[in-house]
Amino acid sequence: MKTILLSAILTLGLLQPSYAAEIPQQLKALHVLNRLGFGPSPGDIDRVNTMGIDNYIQQQLHPENISEPAQLTQQLKALETYYMGFDELTEEYGPPPRINGQRPDPELVKSQRKKAQIIVREAQEARLMQAIESPRQLEELMVDFWFNHFNVFSQKGLDHLWIGDYEREAIRPYVLGRFRDLLEATAKHPAMLFYLDNWQNVDPNSFNHAKKARGLNENYARELMELHTLGVNGGYTQDDVIVLARILTGWGFQGKQPGNDEVSYDFYFNPRRHDATDKVFLGQSISGSGEDEVDAALDVLAKSPQTAQHICFQLAQYFVADSPDPQLVSNLAQVYEASDGDIRQVLDALFKSPQFWDDKNYESKFKTPFQYIVSVMRASGQDVTNDRPLVGMLQQLGEPLYGCLTPDGYKNTQAAWLNPDGMLRRINFATAIGFGRVNINDDQFPVSYDELLDVFGHHFSDTTMQAVEQTPQRLQAVVLLGSPEMMKK
Repeated sequence: MKTILLSAILTLGLLQPSYAAEIPQQLKALHVLNRLGFGPSPGDIDRVNTMGIDNYIQQQLHPENISEPAQLTQQLKALETYYMGFDELTEEYGPPPRINGQRPDPELVKSQRKKAQIIVREAQEARLMQAIESPRQLEELMVDFWFNHFNVFSQKGLDHLWIGDYEREAIRPYVLGRFRDLLEATAKHPAMLFYLDNWQNVDPNSFNHAKKARGLNENYARELMELHTLGVNGGYTQDDVIVLARILTGWGFQGKQPGNDEVSYDFYFNPRRHDATDKVFLGQSISGSGEDEVDAALDVLAKSPQTAQHICFQLAQYFVADSPDPQLVSNLAQVYEASDGDIRQVLDALFKSPQFWDDKNYESKFKTPFQYIVSVMRASGQDVTNDRPLVGMLQQLGEPLYGCLTPDGYKNTQAAWLNPDGMLRRINFATAIGFGRVNINDDQFPVSYDELLDVFGHHFSDTTMQAVEQTPQRLQAVVLLGSPEMMKK
């Protein structure tokens, strides 16, 4: 059976249909569902065509006007840790404090760490649940985009405690707002401060007794420019990295309080650990004014034309093509600068651009493992009450949620994900889902071939349909789930 299935799917290749210069009208609803979200669920194409493409796009750009399903809201509220605040999470699941200066029992530390595993598990469940079920599809897609942009690895030290709070408080509220606000929210969150070591960043000449803080730490300063704002070719120098690191000294945790063995991990600017001298950063003078220096530096970075170019290239790559048209990037960068970094306005311009609707870009993006898994679940129309098999499959496919070790996050290009092993694993997953053999709920059932055709408005290529006709009936839904139209968007 597997040989037949592999032959049917792999012989399809990843062919690009040949259409006119602009995407045909009958494909536009499917295009926006694939590009502004994780693909269609049952009835979505008819709904988008009824309300109109432009109206749908504007609705997605304003998710605050879209009601969430009551079932989704209840599922999120049922999670034990998802809505717990940062302090509560730290107190309940954090490492045991020293008592009278003595280290806690190693077994107690191990037990507490095991207890805290629920935080990452429930953060994964919440992310999958919202991506699959929420009608605010563009918002969910932007959570995926921005979390990768401001990536934090959940298994570095204490970040396993804070990863859910980081996404909920530092990413989600800002995904369609001003980039400057998003930049500051991530810069102040303890998860980022811990991950990129800025809590250890101290003026070497300051009065400091923190044993772990040994002086200037350039790690966050470098990634803040290279990844988060200017880009690797953004025109900064090593001297700028050092100056930014000096500006960021003292920007970290409150730390241990006198007479108290417990440590507070709330964001705190410590002037005693800060380099208070005047500085010149990226050619601009910044007076030694303490915490305000960081605000000034973030302003410089957020307003930089290089940041506009870097962010807009990444957005164009994510939404349009792996190698986006430079003119599109330039046009979007102009919108970014004119709107003071308003992400919603940049996306509005992107979705109105001729490049977004160019037929050569239709189904030109290869889905990441996360996008593929979510799109399959949405297309199948099945409820997910047990996300563990999906979490496990993402691990197998090389994109575990909150598991990217490096600060550049997961890539979203075909070169990063199209390989024989990855394709075989996707096909195996499509087979298991198609036959109803994945334990995602109590009422598993095979995916209906006819219903799957309807979900996609029967918009499968002749090549795919010929492969289906040559496949045994019980495998036809599986072939669709493993087809190029499902792998691409």
